[in-house]
Amino acid sequence: MPDLFDTPAGKGDRPGSAPRRPLADRLRPQRLNEVIGQEQILGPDAPLGVMLAAGALSSLILWGPPGVGKTTIARLLADAGGLHFVQISAIFSGVAELKQLFEAARIRRDNGQGTLLFVDEIHRFNKAQQDSFLPHMEDGTILLVGATTENPSFELNAALLSRAQVLVLERLGLADLERLTQRAEKELGRALPLTAQAREALQEMADGDGRALLNMIEQIAAWQVARPLDTEELSRRLTRRAVRYDKGGDEHYNLISALHKSVRGSDPDAALYWLARMLAGGEDPRYVARRITRMAVEDIGLADPQAQGLCLHAWETYERLGSPEGDLALAQAVIYLALAPKSNAGYAGWKAAAKLARETGSTPPPKHILNAPTRLMKEQGYGAGYQYDHDAEDGFSGQDYFPQGMKRPLLYQPLERGFERELKRRADYFARLRRKRQSKD
Repeated sequence: MPDLFDTPAGKGDRPGSAPRRPLADRLRPQRLNEVIGQEQILGPDAPLGVMLAAGALSSLILWGPPGVGKTTIARLLADAGGLHFVQISAIFSGVAELKQLFEAARIRRDNGQGTLLFVDEIHRFNKAQQDSFLPHMEDGTILLVGATTENPSFELNAALLSRAQVLVLERLGLADLERLTQRAEKELGRALPLTAQAREALQEMADGDGRALLNMIEQIAAWQVARPLDTEELSRRLTRRAVRYDKGGDEHYNLISALHKSVRGSDPDAALYWLARMLAGGEDPRYVARRITRMAVEDIGLADPQAQGLCLHAWETYERLGSPEGDLALAQAVIYLALAPKSNAGYAGWKAAAKLARETGSTPPPKHILNAPTRLMKEQGYGAGYQYDHDAEDGFSGQDYFPQGMKRPLLYQPLERGFERELKRRADYFARLRRKRQSKD
């Protein structure tokens, strides 16, 4: 088995040998140790490092954002395993093409040649198409390497996931992008005409995407400039890469989770940042308004009764003003929620009540709190013994309102935070009165 961590690259593909090829193609790694980033899967003790050392590759799902090396790694793994490399895209391939690929792979297997089938955007295949891989993976006809930008847990069949190991590739950090920039400058034979600040701004524009960075570097290299460009000049000449955000995909759920947890964690700055990220990515502000209202109900509750109303008011303000003016109302609501006292006591009490209701089924209320509009119902004891609280001492009768024979549960347990501190004082007061009334009985 060839060792792609140590062996030199092929002569025809060395950087500089084909100057008309795009820069990203010319700098495509020829050995696995040339791959920038992804040490978490490529290191000696990481999953792929261990597989290669043992000479036993298994089917894989490479999950990560665009431009981090999924295709390159798959191609190099095929070389490392001495496998024939076949690449398809789930966007353009159908059942007929898959059948042809499987048959060709079977013939190669019978002739002693394995096949690594790389499927880009594998999550685009439907369930039947994903299932078609299973028998060919099991009998060794193919070694499947799928690439996806979406969460495999949601997008891929459980049967397929059980036969493949999921490896997570991470977006490239600024240090990785700087190494890639230096590699590009070496290939180009000159430094980029940028100030240090503009160089960093360029790497931030790439947003963790190595391919996007190389494409921008190739544009810059073609410019004729008399002096290094600063950040402002660079921004005028070069369009920032669009923020990666899929309103129906994994990024959508990741960012709303980040916003929710920042609010729950009482961090207004982080909450504002994630709100801005969502809106910059094209999220519907009405969805944000609904979610922050939920945060007020779930995480603040009665610790600050004004929070829910403020969110509804911000929602209404957005409906009247639209963007961008209405965005500020949502931002102010997020700040208020982050700084509000937190309590999930109401939420926890409701869940406990719902659970108890399911467990007790159709147990009827006690007869003393049932109305008796007919003679028959009165004869059956409906309403008998009911005590009118307004006529009782302290306006509180202390009667039991739970089903007869049920042990009284404690569902709502207010906390010593915000307005709920006052509610706790009231609840404790009525609990003492209830015990007092019951002791008299």
